[in-house]
Amino acid sequence: MDFRELDRRTLLVLDKIVAAATPADLARPTPCAGWTLADLLRHQVGENHAFATAARDGSAPDWDAGDLGDDPYAAYRASVDDYLDAVADDDVLTRELAVNTFGTFPGPIATLMHLVDTVAHGWDLARALGLPYEPDADAVSAALRMAERIPDEGREKNGSFAHSVNVPADASDLDRFLALLGRDPAWRVS
Repeated sequence: MDFRELDRRTLLVLDKIVAAATPADLARPTPCAGWTLADLLRHQVGENHAFATAARDGSAPDWDAGDLGDDPYAAYRASVDDYLDAVADDDVLTRELAVNTFGTFPGPIATLMHLVDTVAHGWDLARALGLPYEPDADAVSAALRMAERIPDEGREKNGSFAHSVNVPADASDLDRFLALLGRDPAWRVS
């Protein structure tokens, strides 16, 4: 399946959230333990560029090279443009891409991994800023199906995921997805 359009739509939601951040917001805490909003944005910028490099070259040498410079929104926007440009080529769906320390995956799975990251961090960004988060329902559904495949054992080995948390049986797909990635859907800035 081709997840690029779902990812693009989710990135459009994030764009509005990131555009609302002010320099004073960069010190805000996020649901990502120990990360400020600036840390989270640096992570997103680095991941977007690394996924773009992997889409073009098969792998990326540095997954932690996010630089916000003097204009965090411009840095974020440039990273999104880089990613979208790199995955626009349909050949990305026929290649194997090395994704950070996780291994090498077929292009469709690698783009789904980016979608999972985008949906999760979109919620993180919105919560940190106290803004509503309304991602595309199909994107959440696809991200949830992927998150359901991540085993709870070994999640903290590379620091990528926390252990899942419990949510009510009638929780929304977004809350179930967040809980599977170790986020408490009730998290708020204190």
